[in-house]
Amino acid sequence: MEKNFEIPSWQEAAGELVAVAAGRKPASLVLRNVRWVNVQSREIIPATDLAIAAGRFAYCGPDASHCIGDDTDIVECDGLYALPGFCDGHMHVESGMLTPARFAEAVIPHGTTTMFVDPHEIANVLGLSGVRLMHDEAMIQPVNMFVQMPSCVPSAPGLETPGARITPADVEEAMRWPGIAGLGEMMNFGGVVAGSPELLAEIASAQRAGKTVGGHYASPDLGPAFHAYLAAGPADDHEGTREIDAVSRARRGMRAMMRLGSAWYDVESQITAVTERGLDSRNFILCTDDCHSGTLVNEGHMNRVVKHAISCGCDPLVAIQMATINTATHFGMERELGSIAPGRRADAALTSDLGELPVLQVYARGRKLADRGELLVEAPRLAWPESARKSVKIGRPLGPEDFRIPAPAGANSVSARVIGIIENQAPTKALVEKLDVEDGYVRCDESRGICYLALVDRHGASGRIVKGFIGGFGYVGAMAIASTVAHDSHHMIVAGTDLENMALAGNRLAESDGGVTVWRDGEELALVGLPYAGLMSDRPAAEVAADAERMKEAMAACGCSLNNAFMQHSLLALAVIPELRITDLGLVDSTRFELVDLFVEEK
Repeated sequence: MEKNFEIPSWQEAAGELVAVAAGRKPASLVLRNVRWVNVQSREIIPATDLAIAAGRFAYCGPDASHCIGDDTDIVECDGLYALPGFCDGHMHVESGMLTPARFAEAVIPHGTTTMFVDPHEIANVLGLSGVRLMHDEAMIQPVNMFVQMPSCVPSAPGLETPGARITPADVEEAMRWPGIAGLGEMMNFGGVVAGSPELLAEIASAQRAGKTVGGHYASPDLGPAFHAYLAAGPADDHEGTREIDAVSRARRGMRAMMRLGSAWYDVESQITAVTERGLDSRNFILCTDDCHSGTLVNEGHMNRVVKHAISCGCDPLVAIQMATINTATHFGMERELGSIAPGRRADAALTSDLGELPVLQVYARGRKLADRGELLVEAPRLAWPESARKSVKIGRPLGPEDFRIPAPAGANSVSARVIGIIENQAPTKALVEKLDVEDGYVRCDESRGICYLALVDRHGASGRIVKGFIGGFGYVGAMAIASTVAHDSHHMIVAGTDLENMALAGNRLAESDGGVTVWRDGEELALVGLPYAGLMSDRPAAEVAADAERMKEAMAACGCSLNNAFMQHSLLALAVIPELRITDLGLVDSTRFELVDLFVEEK
């Protein structure tokens, strides 16, 4: 299969494009008789021919006969809609549990041809070297994978210890790499509001390089702190969950990114800013943020998001704009991609219906990459170093005693802080629940859905374990789930109702170089092996998705009925999203950004 997917710059290709458009030279490919979904003018133009040369559109008009030669490949499209390849404005490859090449293979058949990727997950494990691995593999893909340099590693300094750190000097260096689209989401909004010199220096580096600064303001407070955050320079935000969030961002010059991931359903509550309030849709972008492999294989990618937006009442052409030209414009690339127009990269998807969006054919850079769901190319892969596969270092075998939670001396019961899950949303609730004490140790309470929670240091082999409680998963019986995917520092998170099963699960991940495992009654029900940084696999997406489906079924067998509950599990340590989290340093009140005790003193 073809391995070289490079495309000449517009300047390099201009002579050939002009000659083809003028009829002096034949096109390499002509898509004949399409209904042209024109996102520049927001209209559908019937009976259009698209002539392609040098991986770019040369002619888009009613009759490309003058562009056709003996060697021109002609595809009769019979009135199918041709729309620009979809662009994902904010996403994390690692959330797909796949390396960049395998992620590209998974999304191409769904019509995604451009992604703006923030690899801050691997940055927390391997630092700048990990970002470079992601960048280098992204650069050789048959579709466009533009990397945003991670900004907040750690995301909450002083509240967590990552496996590596990203410094302002690292950001300055990365801004000189090819294919860097900007600065990744500025998650430490509290630090920005407080005027952190390091964070402001990172933003300044991206701005000096003419790059886009990604935002992440995960707070409902739209008062002075919100304004201070915007004043620092973040240009977009995907953390909105309410209509007022989208409205407030758009009014102040931010692009409101509305996400539909595997577990984040934030489009419906915000898109009314356009569909009902009539705000200018150019300031709104659709994205996924986090999609695991099962979603990618079984449900789709950006086509799924666009289809969902349409089902929420959005005009199909407006929804398509939000996933193509709006995204390209935001990143300063509207002259390169995001639309079907002369000179742009020949990225397109053919469909028979703009409501249901069945993706029939996918083209990128003038090459046909997928046909009716079948991938026609193999994405190039790098040889990753052995150091990227040996990242789980817990120091010693775990035992049940490591997960016991001692009660205060003489207590028969305690009032404990409990992390409360909110289905389909990233925020959690800070709960306080009364729990019983037995033989000097606090017990979980299955009857109220409260189970044990622990975070095990897996970067420094220190043996450090922080313990707490989690509510909302509904787990019952003697079970445990462990994961080395634990945003953002990606230590090992273990939750369960039984201490022995928790130890078994943790030790299993240590010996298998990371991933996710579910145990019940001393037996492993499911394992998703993720040996690359404990986050990703280089196996085909369908295989990883099958393992992830078994994991989902195993969680359900243990009593969990939440939608995509693993995504909730993986965010239990994310200290920059309210209200309560767990890190290697303790429990974090992520509304006040401070460590708090597990037990609340009774008054």
